[in-house]
Amino acid sequence: MEKILWELVQLVRQKSPLVHNITNYVVMNNTANALLAAGASPIMAHAKSEIQEMIGISHSVVINIGTLDEYWSESMVLAAKTAHSTGKPWVLDPVGAGATSFRDEVLNQLLQYQPTVIRGNASEIIALAKANTTATKGVDSTAQSNEAIDAARSLVSQYGTIVCISGETDIILNNQQEIFIKNGHPLMTKITGLGCSATALIGAFIGITEDKVLAVAAAMALIGIAGEIAAEESKGPGSLQINLIDKLYNITEQEFFNRLNIERK
Repeated sequence: MEKILWELVQLVRQKSPLVHNITNYVVMNNTANALLAAGASPIMAHAKSEIQEMIGISHSVVINIGTLDEYWSESMVLAAKTAHSTGKPWVLDPVGAGATSFRDEVLNQLLQYQPTVIRGNASEIIALAKANTTATKGVDSTAQSNEAIDAARSLVSQYGTIVCISGETDIILNNQQEIFIKNGHPLMTKITGLGCSATALIGAFIGITEDKVLAVAAAMALIGIAGEIAAEESKGPGSLQINLIDKLYNITEQEFFNRLNIERK
């Protein structure tokens, strides 16, 4: 499996998939730079008048509800509907799920169009599945990733999706397998939106291969390993942002294999 993950990293560089992002104001620049560094082509477009055409030329769609408003929510639902009806893979990032009734209402609409992948922290995944009353503190998780496994399984069963629970251990699962990735560094939690960048990278990877589970694993391994290496070279979160983008761009095969910490069940 390790060899396949690296091959997918290379394939993104070769194919440069166009990833249509409807994402949030806070992370838009970082997200686009992460995609470019990994070899993909980002486009940020949320005007309802062009969504259908934009999805038509894209390899995949990323919907991130971080800075939600009434107009963008309509654009997101239209994008999800279009991706679903045209067979384009799409990934949902349920930022702040459970924090407000508005977010939950929009998420319920989006889920009807069966996202290919859902990526969120443990609290967001739990809230999305309405598994219990675990609190969402803004966009930060108040639960560990392994606490959200049952909630993730519920989402997989209900929507036929792949779920990625991000945290100290990233957990990726569908109805057939579970993958655990233990890469990354605590300093990564001090930069806003790295989870959003991970979601965008998932969008790139699911756009270039039929094996969507391994695509998610490759994306999460890439950002985790890049962050791990970058953190060791950084004095703090400011330099980590720069070093992480650089490492997404210049990571070597040896670095990838030496650092990869993955288990499949």
